Amino acid sequence: MKKSLKTLNYAGGMLLAAALLFSCNKEESSPVAETENFEVAELKVSDESELISEEIMNIAEDVYMADEAQAMAKFSYNSDFLPDCVTITTVITSTSKERTIDFGEGCELPNGNVLSGIIFLSYSKDMELATNTLSLSLENFTFNGVAIEGAASILRMRANENGNPQSDADASFSATWPNGETASFTGERTREWIEGYGSGFWGDNVYLISGKGTFIGPMGNVFVKETVTPLRRELACRFIVSGVLNLSRNDATASLDFGDGSCDAKGILTRPDGTTEEIFLRRFKN
Repeated sequence: MKKSLKTLNYAGGMLLAAALLFSCNKEESSPVAETENFEVAELKVSDESELISEEIMNIAEDVYMADEAQAMAKFSYNSDFLPDCVTITTVITSTSKERTIDFGEGCELPNGNVLSGIIFLSYSKDMELATNTLSLSLENFTFNGVAIEGAASILRMRANENGNPQSDADASFSATWPNGETASFTGERTREWIEGYGSGFWGDNVYLISGKGTFIGPMGNVFVKETVTPLRRELACRFIVSGVLNLSRNDATASLDFGDGSCDAKGILTRPDGTTEEIFLRRFKN
């Protein structure tokens, strides 16, 4: 009986030691996993979310731009960005224009992104206003299979101090990927249209984007994102080609440099400890 108790105590001690060792190893490995998620996995989802938000608002502004150009009759503008599979209907009230941009069950844009569902757009029917507020909402909307919900308010300025069209947006969107991943992104964004305005060809449009917002990733981590150097978006490229973005979580801040203007998936991530790494962003591999 004593021998059995002694054996039991010894086995129990070994199990306790193993449990403590496992606990210590788990605690030590957690920061590594957390850092890895911050630097790579969630960063890629964050960047893809930015593309979705930007593309939705770009469509809204493209539709508005065509209406504005026709109303002002300063030049003929027929955008080639929205293909024939998109149906746009208009209802005019005493004060506003209500636009329905319907992508049906699936419509491919010239840049390869496939959209479905509806974007609702509303703005003042007085097209001679120097600024106009565009109200945007979604219904049964998907972007490359990602289900999107949310809304945005876009203050569009016909000409800023540089003489370029500019839009200031407050937006809030949530996304659910086909694999069950979810994310949400809320923030303020300023976009200046610096090249291609009025050409009618989507591929030469270039924008400078700046702003600040909050991103909640698939793991529930909250990041504050703020532009340090305006991000250059060329519609002919699905990636941001230059600019610097800061990402902060709690007291730690990392930065992402999008490069020298080349159209590629590369970015330089500078971690909170000052070390750097070249990373590759996905932005939907069409």
